[in-house]
Amino acid sequence: MIKLAEALPNTEYNPEQFPGLVMRIRDPKTSALIFSSGNVVCTGAKSMKKVKESIKAIIANIAKIKIRIKEEGVLKKIKVQNMVASGNIGMDLNLNSLAIQLENTEYEPEQFPGLVYKLAGTRATFLLFSNGKIVCTGTRSEKKLHEAIDQLVINLKKQK
Repeated sequence: MIKLAEALPNTEYNPEQFPGLVMRIRDPKTSALIFSSGNVVCTGAKSMKKVKESIKAIIANIAKIKIRIKEEGVLKKIKVQNMVASGNIGMDLNLNSLAIQLENTEYEPEQFPGLVYKLAGTRATFLLFSNGKIVCTGTRSEKKLHEAIDQLVINLKKQK
């Protein structure tokens, strides 16, 4: 790891604070956490295409210090662990009422202006804001993301 950090630009390695090397990639704009086990976590990509472009950039950077990695094998092993999406559901939300009416919620407006809602039966967790903006995290595919949002809207309309 030290060899990578010393030889490559846009990297940070401070094992006392974090056990992995952080590599920032300019295009596509992503970051990679590289661990001594060989595991790599890529964050910030907006599509699977961008994830693959980032992995190719990581492999190219590592090749600069004469470490060879078979690109095809790595690209086949990519696994989505978590997706984060944001948007607007087009309706104002009364967060005080929703905190009472919905199960699996946390709402502390003095600490954070959004309501945290864990959608039962799914991995999805939402941040809901009074203006209708939402953030969803926890799903592993676009299909599951859309299903979670559809269920959220159904649940919210039941409370009106």
